[in-house]
Amino acid sequence: MSRIALAPFAAHEKQSRGRVYEEAPPAYRGEFQRDRDRIVHSTGFRRLVYKTQVFVNHEGDHYRTRLTHSLEVAQIARTVADVLGLNESLVEAISLAHDLGHTPFGHAGQDALNACMRDYGGFEHNLQSLRVVDHLEVKYADFPGLNLTFETREGILKHCSARNAKELGELGERFLQRRQAGLEAQVANIADAIAYNNHDVDDGIRAGLLSIEKLREQALFETQFTAVRKRYPELEGRRLIYEIIRRMINYVVTDLIDTTQAKLKQLNLTSIDDVRNHGSSIVTFSDKVHEQHVALKSFLMKNLYKHDKVSEMTDKAKRMVEKLFEHYMAIPAHMPEEFHASASSGDEAERARVVADYVAGMTDRYAIAEFERLTSER
Repeated sequence: MSRIALAPFAAHEKQSRGRVYEEAPPAYRGEFQRDRDRIVHSTGFRRLVYKTQVFVNHEGDHYRTRLTHSLEVAQIARTVADVLGLNESLVEAISLAHDLGHTPFGHAGQDALNACMRDYGGFEHNLQSLRVVDHLEVKYADFPGLNLTFETREGILKHCSARNAKELGELGERFLQRRQAGLEAQVANIADAIAYNNHDVDDGIRAGLLSIEKLREQALFETQFTAVRKRYPELEGRRLIYEIIRRMINYVVTDLIDTTQAKLKQLNLTSIDDVRNHGSSIVTFSDKVHEQHVALKSFLMKNLYKHDKVSEMTDKAKRMVEKLFEHYMAIPAHMPEEFHASASSGDEAERARVVADYVAGMTDRYAIAEFERLTSER
């Protein structure tokens, strides 16, 4: 059951820093609910269903995509927000929008596009998510983008270089002044880490790349494995894995809530400005669980993300992204008219950014189809 009253340190809509383009308030929704709805109805959000989390979309129907991952992040974040007295609509909006700028083929696509953009300011999916909601979505008559509130945009932009921050005005100030984002943004950020850390275990086992025996070397997995085996000695297969993973998530989320509640009580914050002026992130695990969480992340990096099968896929993905970028830079007319027109009206750096926007917006299957079409034509 959701809270009616928000904590004083939560993001209150009446104290919002507003939107870039002023709008009349919604009649039956809150401002952050409006943000969430605009995100859900966006083209970028729909594309997430065909964008890679770890495994390319065509490798199996049951692996997670960027869309299912975003929904899982929102689920975890809303639970934490409710208990802490934060704004659930805001934390949900941030969670659903945080991956809108992701390229096809997950981090492999991002790394490849960043390399292609090295001489033109680079590419970072977090900044691209903000670019999607601020500029690239084309839906409304009165303004470009989705015209989201400052607080939602703040949460989407989890990190940012000083160079880019200087170009973002008010939104970039906290990176230059070393201030924190609101608690809703902090919750969405750590919910993202919880979701991919635990759910990638599930996908890794499903793919046959992770073994239970090897996972038992991780304290986070072993503790819950032992508890499940003790209570359900006959449990096997998918039900065993699911029971372990759901308990892992519950364990780290409970620790996060308990640790953060104790910290909030100690700090006695009275406003969101107190949160922003705090020297470090307030939403945190205990030292013990943080250590286990980081250890599992390192384990997944070594045994899943860098597994030969995944590396083979990511190498192919990088080559596809590089070839697509090179082709559209050379022949902008092969992009849709709106991208072609923008690419033709500026200098080389501006053309590169338009090409990056186009390639980043592709789904896995569209990027594959375009690569095959263009290479066969060439």
